[in-house]
Amino acid sequence: MDSISITGIRCYGYIGFFPEEKVLGQWFEVDLILGLDLTAASKSDALEDTVDYGKIVNIVQELVKNSEFALLEKVADVIARAILEESLVQNVKVSLTKLAAPIPDFGGRVTIEMTRAKEALVYN
Repeated sequence: MDSISITGIRCYGYIGFFPEEKVLGQWFEVDLILGLDLTAASKSDALEDTVDYGKIVNIVQELVKNSEFALLEKVADVIARAILEESLVQNVKVSLTKLAAPIPDFGGRVTIEMTRAKEALVYN
């Protein structure tokens, strides 16, 4: 399996457990590793045989911007499913980072990493 990495997708969104997060919003960063077979693209040199990076970035930005979920876990799963449904990608690893988590006396970041595969998608 080949892969494409798309890193540093910055998005402003209103995701969070606390009411202030849902009103004020905050910055998030998303990194992706897309698993797919790039053999056809390497031979054809045609965009339709690979992934349109711009489309993937737009999917991520729109989902983060328009989601109103409480948990990063939910948003990461929604991002993974959207990518798997809209592309040739067979598996995806999503790293979703809250750049300024509202935790007292904490200046770090919180990141959720999630891997999903197309064949394992379950719809409820």
